[in-house]
Amino acid sequence: MNELDSNPENRIALFQKRKIRRTIHNNEWWFVITDVVAALTDSVDPQGYLKDMRRRDPELAKGWGQIATPLSVQTSGGNQKLNCANTEGLFRIIQSIPSPKVEPLKRWLARVGKERIDEIENPELAMARMQELYEKKGYPKEWIDKRLRGIAVRQDLTDEWKNRGARTYIEYAILTNEIMQGTFDLKVEDYKQVKGLERENLRDHMTDIELILTMLGEATTTKLHRDRDSQGFDPLKKDAQDGGAVAGRTRKDIETQAGKPVVTGKNFRELAEKGQKKLKDDM
Repeated sequence: MNELDSNPENRIALFQKRKIRRTIHNNEWWFVITDVVAALTDSVDPQGYLKDMRRRDPELAKGWGQIATPLSVQTSGGNQKLNCANTEGLFRIIQSIPSPKVEPLKRWLARVGKERIDEIENPELAMARMQELYEKKGYPKEWIDKRLRGIAVRQDLTDEWKNRGARTYIEYAILTNEIMQGTFDLKVEDYKQVKGLERENLRDHMTDIELILTMLGEATTTKLHRDRDSQGFDPLKKDAQDGGAVAGRTRKDIETQAGKPVVTGKNFRELAEKGQKKLKDDM
């Protein structure tokens, strides 16, 4: 995947050496639909191909307004409004493309769907697959063990939030920032800047001790929710502040003994990038 420029809001992805323009909308990537169709079908008139496809698939035509969203995308002639779809929307479009080039992708989608159903029935499978993915990326076993444990701790916490009155993505983000601020004196976005990250997962680039302190803050917050039987956003926020403060005091003790900060710009970014290349080579 090559980038058009350093601006994360307007980038070009490469799909089988075909350029697919994309942009960020509602905090997720949206892709220019005609670019995807052109890449998958080699059509010289992707717009016409889409019209024919919607005519052949009435259900796709019926839901087109929910799939396609006009967004401002950087082009060689400047910013233009082009119909874009997010990943879920693209998968729906791909299902209606009869091109032989799409068949491997359709088979992959079917396999992923089956794996997801299996994981719902047996959550241990999801953890096993996640461990395998991190191993392919080149992460050491000791780090993977902590990362997977951290995922379980995080899930435990978000279950409490859901059951105790936190509902929206914004509320979850605020509560998370309270814990992170108390633990590291940094909000999530500030922390990502320290590590030189853009849209990557922060926890995938933490060191061992950073992961452990994150778990401590979140596990302590979960315990406070249960011990205090907190209900509603404001009490949950107070617990998050207190839980983060417990982990923050531990961090400061470590820094005093070690004589250097816990938070570091060092991360697993290069390791992960090498792993991503390996994954592509294996596909």
